[in-house]
Order: sequence, then C-alpha cells, then structure tokens
Amino acid sequence: MKKIKNKVILITGAGKGMGRLLAEKLAGRGAVIAANDISPVNVEDTVKVINAGGGSAKAYVEDVAKKVGAQALIKEVEDDFGAIDVLINHAAVKPRASLLDMDEWDWHRTLDVNLTGAFLMIQSVGRIMREQGGGVIISLVPGAGERSEEEAGSYLASKAGLVELSRQADRELRPYGIRVIAVESSGDVAKNVLSILEEQ
Repeated sequence: MKKIKNKVILITGAGKGMGRLLAEKLAGRGAVIAANDISPVNVEDTVKVINAGGGSAKAYVEDVAKKVGAQALIKEVEDDFGAIDVLINHAAVKPRASLLDMDEWDWHRTLDVNLTGAFLMIQSVGRIMREQGGGVIISLVPGAGERSEEEAGSYLASKAGLVELSRQADRELRPYGIRVIAVESSGDVAKNVLSILEEQ
C-alpha cells in the first residue's frame, strides 16, 4: 500500500483522542475516512473538520462492542465505498477503579469494547479483506511508558488480550494478504501508522 490516497480507512473511536488525530492525518494524505464512534457529536465534529479542510470523511454512529452494531457499521461502509482497505481499532473505554472497587458492569463493558469489539471488527472486516485480496488491520495498544499503578486492571487485561489477538489474527490472515498489527499508542503514533501503511 505505497499510496494511501483514495484508500478507504475505517477508524473506530474516531470521535476524539488518537482516533480523531489519525483520522485527520490520514485524510490529509488523501485517504477516505469512515469515522466511527458511539458519540454522534464527537464523530460528526471529526468529519466536519476533515471535510472543511478538503478531505473526505463520513460519520458512522454504532457501538462496535455489539455484534449487530459492528456488522451494521461494516455493511454501511461497504455500501458507501465498496471496500475497506484499512481498519484501525481505536475504540476503548478506560475506567479508573481498582480491582477491589470496580463494579462488575465496568469490568464487562471494558472487555466488551476493548477486546470483544476489536474481535468482531477483525473477524468481519477480515472476511471482506479476504475477498478483496488483502488489507491492513491495526489495533492501538498502550506502550510500556503509558502503564502506571493507577491503570485499571480491566483496561490492562483487555489490551494485553488485544495484543495476543492481533498476533494470532496476523498468523491466520496473512495467507490472504492481510496484515494485522498491534501498534503502541505512544510516541508519534500517526507517523508510525503511516510508515506501516506505506510499507504494505
């Protein structure tokens, strides 16, 4: 993927933070951005900024932690653009409660969004990419410098699981021309992601 111009890039959690930054940076390189978030206000702001700057982006409001939401999102993007060349899993929740104080709902929600959501997206987008003949899937995970004693156990457990999920997915999907890579969300992430995409 030497050139990302006109490539369709689906980014989950694109309404704020690193997801929004990646959407803006990749749109600046000519990519077509399918921006997903559970918050319509946040993701519509992202899309408005991109389109106002001459880029191309469309907002999709779905909860990727739910199979129905993930599949609806993917179908909408396929219907709109005909392909998904790159998937970036950024959607995440990050509770602060310690293990002794954490509510069970927070534990399940964290794993549902951070790990199950990524699995649902990798599985469904992977099937599309298999038919297309290839693609790139990137999942953002915390770097060593981002971890601290204040991090919630559910968040760290979910992201550790995402690293291993990405490794296994890469093993299984590589024969179809699909690369699956876990990228640390520290340092110049946008530069690292661009470098990965340009190498594929």
